[in-house]
Amino acid sequence: MNRGLRGATTVLQNEENQMIENTRLLIEEMVAKNNVQPTDVSHVFISVTKDLNAGFPAKALREISGWTYVPVMCMAEIDVPNSLPKCIRVMMVVNTTEEQEKIQHVFHHDAVKLRPDLVKGDNN
Repeated sequence: MNRGLRGATTVLQNEENQMIENTRLLIEEMVAKNNVQPTDVSHVFISVTKDLNAGFPAKALREISGWTYVPVMCMAEIDVPNSLPKCIRVMMVVNTTEEQEKIQHVFHHDAVKLRPDLVKGDNN
């Protein structure tokens, strides 16, 4: 079965290395908490808010061993007034037998504000 695995993080500055590093840390925790292997992943969508354009956060996946062939696409998040700034959102579609309510979504930094109902345990 395919399931969506959600994650989000924020950065302090519109800076490529920070965007890639925070995205890499987020992805690594998402896969660790959900026991995901790269071969389990159908595709990954990554969106960024309009104030982030210094680089492609999808580059973070290329730094993780085994992720070479996972399809990844970056896109702009819709520009909603008063929405969380400097935010990177990830939607990973994975093949899993896990029940939907058992999926562990991951939110780091200020992104914990997006879905406090889904935040479990310590998030950066």
